[in-house]
Amino acid sequence: MFAFAPFELQPLALLTLALLVHQWTHASPRRCAWQGYWFGLGFFGAGVSWVYVSLHTFGGMAAPLAGFATLCFCAFLALFPAAAGWLQARVPAGDGARATLLIPAAWLLFEWLRGWILTGFPWLALGYAAAGWPLQGYAPLLGVFGVSFVTVALAGLLWLIVRRQTKVMVALAVVLIVGAGEGLRRVPWSVPEGKPVEVALLQGNIEQEMKFRPEHAAGILETYARLAEETPARLIVFPETALPNFFDRIDPAYIARLEAAAKRNNGDLLVGVVYRTRGGDYYNSVITLGVSPRQAYHKLHLVPFGEFIPAGFGWLLEVMSIPFSDFRRGTPDQPPLAAAGQRVAVNVCYEDAFGDEIARRLPEATLLVNMSNVAWFGDSLAPAQHLQIARLRAIETARMHLAATNTGITAAIDRDGRVLERLPQFTRARLEIAAQGYSGATPYVRLRDWPIVLFSLAIFALFIVRARRSR
Repeated sequence: MFAFAPFELQPLALLTLALLVHQWTHASPRRCAWQGYWFGLGFFGAGVSWVYVSLHTFGGMAAPLAGFATLCFCAFLALFPAAAGWLQARVPAGDGARATLLIPAAWLLFEWLRGWILTGFPWLALGYAAAGWPLQGYAPLLGVFGVSFVTVALAGLLWLIVRRQTKVMVALAVVLIVGAGEGLRRVPWSVPEGKPVEVALLQGNIEQEMKFRPEHAAGILETYARLAEETPARLIVFPETALPNFFDRIDPAYIARLEAAAKRNNGDLLVGVVYRTRGGDYYNSVITLGVSPRQAYHKLHLVPFGEFIPAGFGWLLEVMSIPFSDFRRGTPDQPPLAAAGQRVAVNVCYEDAFGDEIARRLPEATLLVNMSNVAWFGDSLAPAQHLQIARLRAIETARMHLAATNTGITAAIDRDGRVLERLPQFTRARLEIAAQGYSGATPYVRLRDWPIVLFSLAIFALFIVRARRSR
């Protein structure tokens, strides 16, 4: 866990994984599965403990039930490293091949599956720990899962250095992998398009328990109107669901006030709001207001049990007080929003954890914008981890990534993953920065996760065929 934000000590990931490689070598499939399971339970139990905060503190679930639900969730996530351990142990291979090919391939395949099964939860993929370290250079080529593969392979090489006599060649391989990653960080995968645009990211710092109470609505609306009116920025970005009501129920005079603020700057606002159709369906949406024609983005990747209740779990509504827990999904083919002279690929909340889905909206988009309300997780690890995820999206796509959040962490991230500026958490403020749009496509944008997934499958196919031929 300490390899991830806010600690960001990536070498600890290599050391920990090297120990796991040691445990998995020469062990039976059953033993590897159990070792992987306990590894995963500790890893996720510490890393995503913030789920308890959203269930109990803000979801209204009783503490024992919230604790049990969090434990069950972590126990489910631990099945993926357990399955990776079992799978790699089923295939015969030498120590070197197992440590540097089979184990990394197995880890990648089940980490990738974790991002798909039951709508996916790719949080804490190992590749995120590479942000700010040399291995991040592989992200524009292979994506975050490819960086996970390289991370585990490098850990395997470190284990081989300890175990083998031929340490010079293995050490040279380590130097080459790290050096190549550092070299790839210097590659400009995109080119500037147009002049930088002045952007203001609004952080209203509205407490979650106040957000949808009618008696606080007027104060919340006034907070955001003033933050928007006091900036000369051409692009003004609100957080997720910043306006505490359905869009069609907000006073038209207030909408006109926001639109006037944008037009005064010859620009546009991106407003997070719940959008309701005439048929009664509603979406977690982003609406543009300003000089550009009005457009909408409807969130595509919804949060299970937060934004929709899966079939068979309707009883949860009786023990949790989560407003708007039956959203509709937006369509997958929504184009970037035209705003302030940019083509903005908007993503809402944890949508930016799905790199493949973000990449689908490029190379058309010149700028990435995430609008979130992480007040659901209080003062936990989640906001810092979310910022680390955003850094990898910027690196994968070679685009600036702007994050506007309700309580933090609001930040501007350059295309190389550097955090240019950020606001302190739990403060009411506005981050103003000149954001540069970019064009061009990284290899990952063009091919997404498929090359590294197919490569990992090919590794298993090769070793299985070799084992059968040697019988």
